[in-house]
Amino acid sequence: MAQEPIRVVVAMDFSDEIMAELRAVSPRLHIERHHPNVPDSVWADTEILYTWRHFPEPAQAPRLRWIQTQFAGLDGIIKQPIVKAEDVEITSASGIHTVQMAEFCLGMMLAFNYKIPAVLQYQAKAEWPANAIKIFNPQDMRGQTLGIAGYGSIGRELARLADAMGMTVLATKRNLKHLDDSDGYTIPGTGDPEGGIPARLYPPEATASMAALCDFLVVTTPLVEGAPPVISEAVLNVMKPTAVLINVARGAVVDEAALITALSSGKLGGAALDVFKEEPLPSSSPLWNLENVILSPHISGNNARYHEKAAALFAENLQRYLNNQPLLNRFDRKRGY
Repeated sequence: MAQEPIRVVVAMDFSDEIMAELRAVSPRLHIERHHPNVPDSVWADTEILYTWRHFPEPAQAPRLRWIQTQFAGLDGIIKQPIVKAEDVEITSASGIHTVQMAEFCLGMMLAFNYKIPAVLQYQAKAEWPANAIKIFNPQDMRGQTLGIAGYGSIGRELARLADAMGMTVLATKRNLKHLDDSDGYTIPGTGDPEGGIPARLYPPEATASMAALCDFLVVTTPLVEGAPPVISEAVLNVMKPTAVLINVARGAVVDEAALITALSSGKLGGAALDVFKEEPLPSSSPLWNLENVILSPHISGNNARYHEKAAALFAENLQRYLNNQPLLNRFDRKRGY
């Protein structure tokens, strides 16, 4: 007996080549691309939705059973009524950003270690510093300590890179009894699937204990609605005055006011910030005027092949859906991410 077809709506500007690859997963999948707008008429029979910002009302899509999102962070969509529906599975794009975001973080670490912001400042002034040997006198990356707040897919790939450079890696992880990353999407050959790289793993409530030991502290933890900042004033206060904080998670996971105080007073060596409590970052923010800060406009996850990577994850999840297997990167409504 023929199986019933499954209507899939892709509310993204995927190329014809990507659409062909998705349709090749199974003839049962009737995949339609609707961009930039999704007609109201298509929702009634839609069972699977791939989207960034298009969400139907629950009454519009009675057959909807699964939403795959374009991005890793789900904090921007959890208030959508359809997302609150318990019978609709939500999955993120977590894992497709691992390489570019880990490399971004490593790039920021190297930039601070080798004083690249100061190099550019002297270049802009066309000035050759008389005491260059003293100014540009870095420590070896080998032997320095990296702390990762949130040991997910991005943190695991960064740990792999840092470990190869001879750094000591520490990390916080919510569930210390479950070290592997088997329920998340992983690009083959990347990360730390077994969770064996960190010299020590800490529970989130011990973030300050870890931070006190770090030369670099990278924040990759998800944002949980209503939760206090992971990097609080107390955490910042115990960090080394030479330490550098790198945040590629969400702005609200760091106490931004306390961070500005720590940076401007010399209690913290520097920060590379890709995310902020308010975006775009207001021109009135003191962060713009701090010489020990590198600011970027929430672009650490960008990649020239983003759509191809996102579609590869979607294709794998489509196959799992057809086989009645657990989907990768499932949203846990109790945890909030």
